[in-house]
Amino acid sequence: MKQVTIPISDETIRNLKVGDPVLLSGVMVTGRDAAHKWMVESFIKGTQIPTPEDETIYKEIKPLLERGVIYHCGPVVAGLENKDYKFVAAGPTTSTREEPYQGDVMRHFNLKGVVGKGGMGAKTLAACQDVPGVYFHAVGGAATLIAKSVEEVLGVYKYEFGVPEAMWIIRVRDFPAVVTMDAHGASLHAEVYKKSRAVLEDLLAVA
Repeated sequence: MKQVTIPISDETIRNLKVGDPVLLSGVMVTGRDAAHKWMVESFIKGTQIPTPEDETIYKEIKPLLERGVIYHCGPVVAGLENKDYKFVAAGPTTSTREEPYQGDVMRHFNLKGVVGKGGMGAKTLAACQDVPGVYFHAVGGAATLIAKSVEEVLGVYKYEFGVPEAMWIIRVRDFPAVVTMDAHGASLHAEVYKKSRAVLEDLLAVA
């Protein structure tokens, strides 16, 4: 089990390989569809004019994402009424929905880690090699267990997107994950797809 501290250095990233179990500690940011679309359209591709508030948020999240980690997660959060936030459940969201955006976000923010479930595609894998960065696979169905690694909720941005889609800033300790896409071009997900495809073709040939 490798201990990985956020912010993450390039050296640490390059030393991680597919199959490595890790425990992540430090500050990470949650973000799903709405957050990724907002970041790309407002600040990367410029297809949407950001509001002054958006500009302020961008300036505040940029240093958090620099050598940081984004977590595909729609948490269940207690304490919404008095803003005494606490993660009750923090399971990973299926990551493929962010494939159109993830590579651009990684390159723009120098993002070193992406956490989710199910893996991602060729665009994200290319960004993992370029930045460099890695994809960390979190265990689906373990939302309550993962929430125990969230020591503190430091704040929230884009709350208007709704609780699951907002960008929550969290401090984690010993967040469990496995490297399934690395900075050397290896992807466990691509390998599984290739093998599954071969088995399917053999079955179809027999039929």
